[in-house]
Amino acid sequence: QVQLVESGGGLVQPGGSLRLSCAASGSIVSIYSMGWYRQAPEKERELVAEITSDGTTNYGDSVKDRFTISRDIAKNTVYLQMNSLEPEETAVYYCKIKLRTSWFQPIRPYWGQGTQVTVSS
Repeated sequence: QVQLVESGGGLVQPGGSLRLSCAASGSIVSIYSMGWYRQAPEKERELVAEITSDGTTNYGDSVKDRFTISRDIAKNTVYLQMNSLEPEETAVYYCKIKLRTSWFQPIRPYWGQGTQVTVSS
């Protein structure tokens, strides 16, 4: 009964910026982590950034100086601010949230539908 809706992707020129959003709704009693992954054509899906329940952040080495992950706990929403974008950032970006739908259920990962980010002149 949980749904993750992503938004904010699109076409941007090299050096530009985008802000991605992912909002979770449904039966949620607790969120344990939120993160962003991306998958470029003919490449494996890779971690971009994540934030844990205590606010600790982790970034992939290739993006840590340019991307920032943040969250709005009250809105069950995670954001990814992407600056100084380069063509190699072109990929489908997926959000992932680990949560519980009930105190009687285990922690499970949920994935968004993906949003396309294209960096090109």
